[in-house]
Amino acid sequence: MYTSESSTQNLTVAPLEDLREVGCSSQGLELATLLPFDTIIVRTNNSEYRIVLLDPLTGRALFEGGRQTTGPVEVMVLGSSFGDMLPRTGWIGVGLRMEVCSNDGYIRTSPVQSLSVEHQTSP
Repeated sequence: MYTSESSTQNLTVAPLEDLREVGCSSQGLELATLLPFDTIIVRTNNSEYRIVLLDPLTGRALFEGGRQTTGPVEVMVLGSSFGDMLPRTGWIGVGLRMEVCSNDGYIRTSPVQSLSVEHQTSP
């Protein structure tokens, strides 16, 4: 696995109060703005997840955490959604449910409470 020094960026926002707040003003993270091996820590109402991006453009990543996985599994991070709406692809939004799929199935988390990103730097 890639090892190096890292810097950390944190985003924390109160949960969305209603659907009107979902949109361009919502805080979140666009996967395509990150680099391979950047790590995202996602805290939801019920769990904490660690996502190591393998390909930020496609959402391919190693995913672990929560009750759904027993160790790191390769997934596609689809994005995030509010209720039964289609997910906003390639984006994880605070107050929304993160959605990922793997060979073992589909995971929709409880609402995201906070995100932190560890950016990998060259050795």
